Amino acid sequence: MVIITHQRDKCIGCNYCVELAYERWRMSKKDGKCTLIGGENRKGFYTVKVGDEEFAENKRAAEACPVNIIQVKKI
Repeated sequence: MVIITHQRDKCIGCNYCVELAYERWRMSKKDGKCTLIGGENRKGFYTVKVGDEEFAENKRAAEACPVNIIQVKKI
C-alpha cells in the first residue's frame, strides 16, 4: 500500500504531477492548482491510500515537484 500526501495550498500549478501521474492528478479550472484525485482534506493536507502499482509514477511526480509539497510513502 502507498500513501500520497499533497499540501494543496502551497501548489503553484506547474502541472508536473499531472504529466507524470495522470491517473491520480488533475489541474483545477477554478484556481489553477493540482488536485489529488481521491484525496481527503485534513487541515490543508490531502491524503489518499492507493495500491503499490501507483508508487513509481507518483514518486516521480513528487520528485519533480518544484515546491516539494507531495510525499509518497510505501507502508
